[in-house]
Amino acid sequence: MSWNSSDPQLSAKLFGKNGVLEEQKSPGFKKRETEVYVGNLPLDISKEEILYLLKDFNPLDVHKIQNGCKCFAFVDLGSMQKVTLAIQELNGKLFHKRKLFVNTSRRSSKRTPDVTQQPRVPLVLEKASGEGFGKTAAIIQLAPKAPVDLCETEKLRAAFFAVPLEMRGSFLVLLLRECFRDLSWLALIHSVRGEAGLLVTSIIPKTPFFWAMHITEALHQNMQALFSTLAQAEEQQPYLEDSAVKRGTRCLAEYHLGDYGHAWNRCWVLDRVDTWAVVMFIDFGQLATIPVQSLRSLDSDDFWTIPPLTQPFMLEKDILSSYEVVHRILKGKITGALNSESHILKFEESK
Repeated sequence: MSWNSSDPQLSAKLFGKNGVLEEQKSPGFKKRETEVYVGNLPLDISKEEILYLLKDFNPLDVHKIQNGCKCFAFVDLGSMQKVTLAIQELNGKLFHKRKLFVNTSRRSSKRTPDVTQQPRVPLVLEKASGEGFGKTAAIIQLAPKAPVDLCETEKLRAAFFAVPLEMRGSFLVLLLRECFRDLSWLALIHSVRGEAGLLVTSIIPKTPFFWAMHITEALHQNMQALFSTLAQAEEQQPYLEDSAVKRGTRCLAEYHLGDYGHAWNRCWVLDRVDTWAVVMFIDFGQLATIPVQSLRSLDSDDFWTIPPLTQPFMLEKDILSSYEVVHRILKGKITGALNSESHILKFEESK
C-alpha cells in the first residue's frame, strides 16, 4: 500500500471549497511536536475548561475532537519541555471522575507506534480471521525508518483484531435495511477486485480497519448528485421534534471536516442519551455525538436512493496508527471479502 495525498487529478474531484465534498484537497493534520494529547475527557467539556486544566503550562491553542462517545484534545504548549512536564503532572490524574490519558501528540507521524501505551480498541463480540496478517509495513512507510524491536514486531504479526462495533455484519445489515429501501447494489460488493484508490474517511487506530470511498467514476457521479440534493434541501428541511429523535431515525446533521469547515450530510441515529444523539454518518463511516436539537428531518426515501459513498475495509498485512491518513488516498489492490464479515473488503498494499 502506498500513502499518497498529492495526486492532483484524483484530489481535484473530491473535496471542494468551504468544506463541501465536491473536490478533495487532502487537509490532514500538521505535525506539532509542541502539542500534548489529552484523552478520556468528558463529552460536555468546553475548550475553556481544557485550557484551564493545563493553565500551569501556558497553553497556546486547543483542538477538541469528539468521536462517538470518545472525547480528546490536542493542546499546543509552545515547547517540547512543557509537553514533558504536562505528561508527568497530568497523566493518570482524576478529572471529573475520569482518569486522564496524557501523552505526546498522536498526530505525529514520526513516532514509532507504542501498542502498550494506547487505549484498547472497543470490546465487541466477534473476532476477525487472523488470515493474511503480516508485517507492519504501512507504519514504516508513514514514518522515517527507525530501529524496530523484533519482539514487538512478532507480537503484531500474531495479533488478532476484534471487528469494531460499527463494522460488524449484524450492525451494518440493520443500518442498511432501515436506511435504504433498495439494497440491490449490495450484491455487487463481493465482485469488487483489483487495483484501487481509496479515500480514507475514518480509521480505527492500532487496527487494520478503516472506512474509505472507492474512487471510481460512479463515486464522482453519486457524490455530485447527493451533495447537490442535500445542499438544496438543507434550508428546507425542518429540525426534528425532540420526541422524533430515537434509534433508527434517518436525519440530516452537520459533518465536520477539520480546518475545511462542515457540510450537512445523511446520518442514522444509533442511540440517544438525554439531549445527545449518537449518529452514524453513513457516507463517511463516522460515529459522532450530536445535540438532539441540531438534527434536521431527512426521512423521505428520495434522499436515500444513492448507496453509501463509503464502506469498511481491512488492510491485509498492516495496521493504521496515525490519523494523518484520514482524507488521504491509499493505493493498492482489493483482494476480496473478510471471511467473518462479508461486508468488509480486504485491501492489500502496493509494493
